[in-house]
Amino acid sequence: MEAEGLGWLLVPLHQLVSWGAAGAMVFGGVVPYIPQYRDIRRTQNAEGFSTYVCLVLLVANILRILFWFGRRFESPLLWQSVVMILTMLLMLKLCTEVRVASELNLKRRVFSDFDPHHFWHWSSFADYVQCVLAFTGVAGYITYLSIDSALFVETLGFLAVLTEAMLGVPQLYRNHRHQSTEGMSIKMVLMWTSGDTFKTAYFLLNGAPLQFSVCGLLQVLVDLAILGQAYVFTRYPLKPAPHTAHPASAKAL
Repeated sequence: MEAEGLGWLLVPLHQLVSWGAAGAMVFGGVVPYIPQYRDIRRTQNAEGFSTYVCLVLLVANILRILFWFGRRFESPLLWQSVVMILTMLLMLKLCTEVRVASELNLKRRVFSDFDPHHFWHWSSFADYVQCVLAFTGVAGYITYLSIDSALFVETLGFLAVLTEAMLGVPQLYRNHRHQSTEGMSIKMVLMWTSGDTFKTAYFLLNGAPLQFSVCGLLQVLVDLAILGQAYVFTRYPLKPAPHTAHPASAKAL
């Protein structure tokens, strides 16, 4: 009798928790970029943030949406992709405006030049939009032609989540190359880690396709590696190389 009496409370409570988890899945992924966006806007410096993070997430989420047409998964994961694409476009717009405003090189670099040396380093946000639309069109057409192939659909899903799992790799590489995490928002990476941990648990508990769970775990490992870099480079900063006089200068003295 007591269990039956609590039933009226447990059912709506379970529904409320489900809605909360779904909302966290849809919007939780964009929260880490809020402090980074604010930092860039405040300092007018985007050097600490790799725009290749935006490229990775745009590709991953476009592929995930196309995967949905071949194998339907939960709606929150689909809407998460839509929200993430819009967020990455906003980040790209800000980073491009800040970078162009501080550039001394006045030569315009455009997507339609198809110059691989300037790929993803164009002078206008519109060029990034053109690139995203071109990729979406090509990938969408290939998916339309191959949608009946189970192998293609499963491969598409794997590529989508594997690409997303590589999200932190551009930031990891940038930090390693500069031997510094200066300009990178630690809050952003901490939110990446907590968000990816929650997301992976969500995949496992809700029976999402296997690709989602495996790549979610990989994503958490990359996040932890970036946090490790932040700790090492802060505790053991790279010492500047001692200045040595040029032989010609010494001779002149």
